[in-house]
Amino acid sequence: MTSFSSDHHENSEILVRKNNQFVTTLTLNRPRKLNALSVSMLSRLFELFLRYEHNPYVKLVILKANGKAFSPGGDVASVAHDLYNGNLRAGLKLFKTAYTLMYFLATKTTPQVSFLNGITMGSGAGVSIHGSFCVATEKTIFAMPETAIGWFPDVGSSYYLSRLPGFFGEYLGLTGARLDGSEMLALGLTTHFVPSSKTALLEEALVSKLSASSPSTSSTDDYAIISAVLDEHSEQPALKAKSACHYVDVIDKCFSQSTVEEILSSLERELATLINITHHHEWLSSAIQSLRQASPTSLKITLRLIRGGRQLQGVGECIVHEYRIACHVFHGEISNDFMEGCRAMLLDKGKNPKWKPSNLELVTDQMVEDYFSRLDDEEELKLAQTFNLPVTIISKI
Repeated sequence: MTSFSSDHHENSEILVRKNNQFVTTLTLNRPRKLNALSVSMLSRLFELFLRYEHNPYVKLVILKANGKAFSPGGDVASVAHDLYNGNLRAGLKLFKTAYTLMYFLATKTTPQVSFLNGITMGSGAGVSIHGSFCVATEKTIFAMPETAIGWFPDVGSSYYLSRLPGFFGEYLGLTGARLDGSEMLALGLTTHFVPSSKTALLEEALVSKLSASSPSTSSTDDYAIISAVLDEHSEQPALKAKSACHYVDVIDKCFSQSTVEEILSSLERELATLINITHHHEWLSSAIQSLRQASPTSLKITLRLIRGGRQLQGVGECIVHEYRIACHVFHGEISNDFMEGCRAMLLDKGKNPKWKPSNLELVTDQMVEDYFSRLDDEEELKLAQTFNLPVTIISKI
């Protein structure tokens, strides 16, 4: 019999439902904002996941969302307002909380199944992809579109983007291109695909199967049970005719170039060789347009970040590097593109940002290097020590 905790009421941004002794469902419940993750939501998720990690009776946490979106990411609009009001501390708090949560989700032992039934971007991708299992549907839309607002793919994405086949990670990170559920599955960004009409049945099956287990079963056994249930309900969808996955050879050829300038030139040369207006032509034109409209500084940061991510040992190292960049971007000492992007895309919504520097050639290697420089010791993100703190402190980071 399903029981509801005291957190499960209509006004909660995170609904908590205890399905049975062993399975808890967390639901993002901010549908009017497409479940954009606020500091309070990120902190609450952190508090709950940390609590479950030390509870032998919690064998599975299911993460899903109300409304038409899973989550487009962090509440960047509120961060933009903080920046314009000179409150850098409040803005950085969201990112520090998000980054620390992502690391915890990537390293915890309690199994997690996320249902990505809708828009899944930024931190929304982070709180799900870093978990154990991800279920995409035909309604899933994934992207990391940060370069369009003067930011960069973060919340641990430099780890998983850098580990995609070939140079697909560079393509996604630089262009902000969207993927559907079948493409996410093909690339390994999700573990399973289930039609949205059948996700409720899948959730019931997970709850039912684990209800028959006992507290003494190992986490290895729990993973095997969960994986078997997911495999039983999963499908293998066909890729659409216009899928970028059909152009992996071109992606590898163009996005393997050493610099953003060379990537753009390579794409333009490829486009110039086409005569007919085809799907291939449309895809190339879209990629080129995205690169030309994005912040030049963000593009160069992103390319170095993804390339560097391949050389780092784990998601923790990637997140530490991302946090350094975030702090430098927030202070605006090298470029104010993030503030300008927020103004144009989120506040004024004129969608005509004036990037400075205005073109790729003006963004020097030293400028990019400065974004990756270490912070003062007290500012550096220290992930390992964080999890020795009490839950009440963790939730306020």
